[in-house]
Amino acid sequence: MSLPERLADAIATHTRIVLVVLLLSTAVVGAGMPRVDDDSSLSQFESDSPEAKALERIDGDFTSDQRENTTSVQLIVRGDDVLSKDSMISSLEFQQELRANESINSTFVENQSITGVENIVAVTAIRSEQSAELNETRSQLQDGLNRSIGLQRQYEQLNESYENGAINQTAYQTRSAQLEAQFDAVVENATADVSGNQTERYESAVAQARTIESQRYQIRAQTDAPSENDEYQNLSSQLEGVYRAGTYGVLEEEYAALQGSEQPPLEEQIDALEDLDEREYERTLTRTLSGNESEDNFAIALMPTSYEPGSTQADARMTYLTQRTDTETTSGMAGAVSDRIIESQLQIRDLADARDQEYLVFGGGVITDEIERSMGDSLAIVGPLALLFVVIALVVAYRDLLDIVLGIVGIVAVLVWTFGFMGWAGIAFNQMFVAVPVLLIGLSIDYAIHVFMRHREQREEVGSTDSVRGSMSIALAGVGVALVWVTATTVIGFLSNLVSPIGPIREFGIVSSVGIVAALVVFGALIPAAKIEVDEFLEAHGFDRRKRAFGTGEGRFSDALAVGSVAARKAPVVVLIGALVLTAGGVYGATQVDTSFEQEDFIADSPPDWTDNLPGSLQPGEYQAKNDLDYVNDHFQREDSQAQILVEGTVSDPAVLERIDAARSEAADSDTAYELATGEADVQDPLSTMESVAGRNESFEESFEAADTDGDDVPDENVSALYDQLFEIDEEAASQVLHRTDDGEYQSARLVIAVQPSASSGDTTSEMRDIAGSIEADSGDRWSAIATGDPIVSYIVEQDLLDTVIESLLITLVAVFVFLTVAYRLTGSSATLGVVTLLPVAFSVSWILGTMFVIGMPFNILTGMITSLTIGLGVAYSIHVSDRYSLELERQGNVWSALRTTVTGTGGALLGSAATTVGGFGTLAFAILPALQQFGIITALTITYAFLASVVVLPALLVLWTRYLGPDVSFDPSGARRPTPAASDGGRRTAADDRSAEGDER
Repeated sequence: MSLPERLADAIATHTRIVLVVLLLSTAVVGAGMPRVDDDSSLSQFESDSPEAKALERIDGDFTSDQRENTTSVQLIVRGDDVLSKDSMISSLEFQQELRANESINSTFVENQSITGVENIVAVTAIRSEQSAELNETRSQLQDGLNRSIGLQRQYEQLNESYENGAINQTAYQTRSAQLEAQFDAVVENATADVSGNQTERYESAVAQARTIESQRYQIRAQTDAPSENDEYQNLSSQLEGVYRAGTYGVLEEEYAALQGSEQPPLEEQIDALEDLDEREYERTLTRTLSGNESEDNFAIALMPTSYEPGSTQADARMTYLTQRTDTETTSGMAGAVSDRIIESQLQIRDLADARDQEYLVFGGGVITDEIERSMGDSLAIVGPLALLFVVIALVVAYRDLLDIVLGIVGIVAVLVWTFGFMGWAGIAFNQMFVAVPVLLIGLSIDYAIHVFMRHREQREEVGSTDSVRGSMSIALAGVGVALVWVTATTVIGFLSNLVSPIGPIREFGIVSSVGIVAALVVFGALIPAAKIEVDEFLEAHGFDRRKRAFGTGEGRFSDALAVGSVAARKAPVVVLIGALVLTAGGVYGATQVDTSFEQEDFIADSPPDWTDNLPGSLQPGEYQAKNDLDYVNDHFQREDSQAQILVEGTVSDPAVLERIDAARSEAADSDTAYELATGEADVQDPLSTMESVAGRNESFEESFEAADTDGDDVPDENVSALYDQLFEIDEEAASQVLHRTDDGEYQSARLVIAVQPSASSGDTTSEMRDIAGSIEADSGDRWSAIATGDPIVSYIVEQDLLDTVIESLLITLVAVFVFLTVAYRLTGSSATLGVVTLLPVAFSVSWILGTMFVIGMPFNILTGMITSLTIGLGVAYSIHVSDRYSLELERQGNVWSALRTTVTGTGGALLGSAATTVGGFGTLAFAILPALQQFGIITALTITYAFLASVVVLPALLVLWTRYLGPDVSFDPSGARRPTPAASDGGRRTAADDRSAEGDER
């Protein structure tokens, strides 16, 4: 007895032991199912590329404590006149409502958590008023200093008159007291609106001014040209400093607050807008949105691209809400967010929907919620549909309720093993794994049909004289080798995904392989053992359990399935040429298939109308994120539509700033760069940040101009000191573009370049790499530059997907080729039969890739696995046909008889298997997720092509192989007209077969 025969006999003999062991194993493995988590984040698909690692360093280095581990929400208000005062006040009141909601407010960062056009306009109004009051106070202080200088001159003249004897002592003292009283009155009037500490600083400045003016008076009295006197000039310079200390210095804190970024309370912002009349409001609005000043750029960035700067009319504007995440998250909308953030963003959307104004709420939490819900809704729709289709197909194929029930029980057991393994292995359920249940349902039924149909053939041939156990033993021995080979080749196909640098694709390959092995165990041992026990029990009570195998006997199915054998007998070369022509066309199409890794692939469209007729539990929810995303892409800059260039090394070298300045110009001219409403590119870098700070801070402006010795607006000396001052004045802004160590060393800088959402990731990557290359050129080892950011990392994922497609295809073809040639050789057949078996599969791979090109379907994280899937599934059909043909050829000795038996017997099982698998995967076309729809359609076509290749093309190849490379057998045409006999011994030749063959020869 061979090993397959011994295993089959052991399973059929010790059925109860098999049942107990496997049921206990199912329970143990299935205990891991509750441990399965879900993860819909697109960031999990990123590989460890240099660009992804650079983005990780940016996320870790270029954030202050305030902005670390944060995510944002884009809150867009739409309407006919969203810039009206009433609309602005309504938005500020909505912000109050958000802050009053404890569960939402608890997610906000501490400072500057909400920033919108309404805030900037209100703050501009407040600061304009504060600035006017502050300038009035400063003017009052300066006037006091001027008057003090004038009084000091009178005092000096009085001293001079007294020393010259022009007045007596009594007159001197009287006049001196009057002047001192006037000094006190000047100080008192000047400091009426300042605090006590500020008054002390002002009095000190007045005292210094009096001293300096006294010294200057003496010099003027002693020389005819005091302005040419060095000491006089020095004193005049000191006096200027005293004036500054007595005005700006006294009001330093107020000016700092005026220039600071911290917003006043919302109540003050609302009051400020309400206090403005229409004319003042329009003037403030125009000033804020003019785009003429550097600090206005952020306000312009919150307006749609169609907005005309300075206009008081717009149909949309945006507000940014910044939330702190519970754990570290990646940048962009694709990053993972916690349940707390998801719930808060959904609450924000609910509150926004209740407002009078129309709001659009767009954020990572909203996107994640819709992706997760669409995954659940897809399963809720696809699961029952797939099960229903499989049941219908099995009713047609089995025509037996018990076999149908056993098949469904087996499917459940396979799923329990698979998802239990995921739980124990710590593999999270993501978008890709929605396809796993459908995949395993199709493969499980494939295995079940082959086992059950071969068992039925045995019982139909042998009749009542044979036992259930004996028939099952022979059936398992006959089909078992093919099932093992199918399992091995399919596992090879899926495990070829281990070469992918994308983690979830590797996990998908592992989980699918485990599920396929589980299907072999369940339908190769557990279900056969259960069927033996049940059939024996029923037959012992008078029930006949013999059923005709699907596709055998005479009838329409047999005639249809025999088309392949007829074509192989009449024109095998024509069939082969036709297949080669189709393959050549498919190969060309394969080279034209695009690759895509876009967020849109995983965001559900609005469910079609037919879903309204589904039962309540199956009806999907509402989905609006995709429409919202389209609107944001068309009108605003998306948070994750940013390319970044990381410069590492001696970034305090003035040459780096020169390269950055040139890079800014190059980025502005880029076709992929996003343009603000002003028509300017939105670029953030150390230079633009320093220019912005210099525009609102006089001391930094002086330092910036002093560091620029050649007048090209780029500092060329004292760059480190300039960076230090930048951090002192505005650490938040500085930390966004510069990274310094705890020792104060500047290690890296970055440029953030907004890109158009419609720009392809390939074009963006190419242009940004060119810019990074221009920064790094001729730098030696002093600094390096790398282009990164979400669009570029997405492009890397696309390339990784394409590499996965090519590598997995080559690995699978080579591995399956080696396996089949060795396997056929070891089992006594020719190794060339392995090549023949694989050829139809290679044909079907080109056909499916050509089809993807014709229907415009790209490679994505699901369809990118179609090549390994085609080989893994397609080779199963070919193996069943080749293995059965080899057995029947040895048993019957006639090519045409063996071929007809194969295509009607095994072909019938393949048809049932293909129908259930196609139907199962075809139900994915009803999924809510677009990527799943594509995967379902293309996989259903893959199964169809694989089936047709195995029953139409492979028979012709087998005939040609037998004629030129195969065993010496009969080609007598009469064999094609014989009835379809079953392999009663699982393929072993018997004495009856020998007598039948002798009769044929006679």
